[in-house]
Amino acid sequence: MSDLLKSIDARTKLAGTNKLEILMFSLGKDLRSGREETFGINVFKVREVMRIPVITRAPEMPNSVEGMVSLRGVLVPVIDLAKYIGITTECKPEIMIVTEYNGHTQGFLVKAVDNILRLDWSEMRVPPAMLAAEMGGLVTAITELKDKRLVMMMDVEKVLSETGHFDSDEMIFKNVLPLGKERTVFFADDSTVARSQITRTLDAMQVKYISAINGRQAWQELSKMADHADAANIPLKKMVQVILTDVEMPEMDGYMLTRKIKADKRFVGIPVVMHSSLSSSANQQLGKAVGVDEYVPKFEPNKLAQTLTRLLG
Repeated sequence: MSDLLKSIDARTKLAGTNKLEILMFSLGKDLRSGREETFGINVFKVREVMRIPVITRAPEMPNSVEGMVSLRGVLVPVIDLAKYIGITTECKPEIMIVTEYNGHTQGFLVKAVDNILRLDWSEMRVPPAMLAAEMGGLVTAITELKDKRLVMMMDVEKVLSETGHFDSDEMIFKNVLPLGKERTVFFADDSTVARSQITRTLDAMQVKYISAINGRQAWQELSKMADHADAANIPLKKMVQVILTDVEMPEMDGYMLTRKIKADKRFVGIPVVMHSSLSSSANQQLGKAVGVDEYVPKFEPNKLAQTLTRLLG
């Protein structure tokens, strides 16, 4: 099954083109609805796909965490996605998708994997409010296939946050201090978990902020701000001092947003910080290729605060 995944080098050309590749998978037929939904995960977050190895049960873990497996000497937590979402099926999961993001490795148990779909981020839409509510905020984007199936992009950051306990105030906001200066940050992120952590970090820093839920909305809002600054004959950097962007966002990704910002002379002097769970060195190089000034991994508010303090100071 590793044949599904090509080398990361073959995907570096996607940066700045607003394209992505997603691995599609299913969790089995939901006995309540009678439907078998199709989900997707960014291939950049997938390390390998395999048959489920022996799982060692562990006490005091969330119900959806099946236990741990040893992969090349490293213990990796295993999450049953059907249990996590609350889907009741007659079949047991057969496949484990090994994911790596935010500097953490975890296994996701699924019924089956489909193929890899390459598409443009503009084809990924923000999910309707009803669907978002039904899935508990777990779906960040949807797209429709030619056979009319919907593919739902899963917010794996939310899964990691809720099963790994990376969102406690004591752990991650311990050393975030007030900036002591009046500054404004513009940030874009489609994940509710990420947006919550960003706002809590900026609130702790006592920094003002403006937000958007994807790159296209961010570019529209930033363009309006730039037009307003032109009309008032003031530099845009007087209105916003740092732009913070995620990579994976429906309609327009962070690479394309950064490329547009860096190509517009009105944004000169405003650094762009990429804030992403795609924290590998390869992804950081992709960010630099489109002009990103700094790269900060998600789930590390102290690092984010330190970077912003340096840039805003």
